[in-house]
Amino acid sequence: MNLLRLGLATAAAIGLSLGTGTAFATPGGPGVHGTILSQTTIGGKDYILRQIILPAGESTGWHFHDGPLYAFVQQGTLSHFDSSCASDGVYRPGNSLTEPADADHVHIGRNLGKTDVILDVLYVLPHGAPLSEDAPNPGCDFQ
Repeated sequence: MNLLRLGLATAAAIGLSLGTGTAFATPGGPGVHGTILSQTTIGGKDYILRQIILPAGESTGWHFHDGPLYAFVQQGTLSHFDSSCASDGVYRPGNSLTEPADADHVHIGRNLGKTDVILDVLYVLPHGAPLSEDAPNPGCDFQ
């Protein structure tokens, strides 16, 4: 069982209540959007389950998170880059990834393919923190 599935199972076991809504997203390309599937707060941490759709040719924009993020790729191929402009992973359907917290982990997710990328993402954030924090392009020749 991968880390995301374990996290989702744990979240379900502690009683996440379902609710839907449009999430506030880091500025990305046209059509990039996310929907909150579920959220709860336990012990000063917000647990937010969100589905993100990243259309072909688009990106998330440069950003970081105030808490760790666990993602599972449902569809498409996500190309992930760190602030050195190097690829730090290519994730295909069935793959999971973890993004560490804090401003020293600025990154961008890009869809370089021809089909939408669909991600299921579990955010574990300090209570009240935004889903992501915008960051300037660190000098890469892509956005």
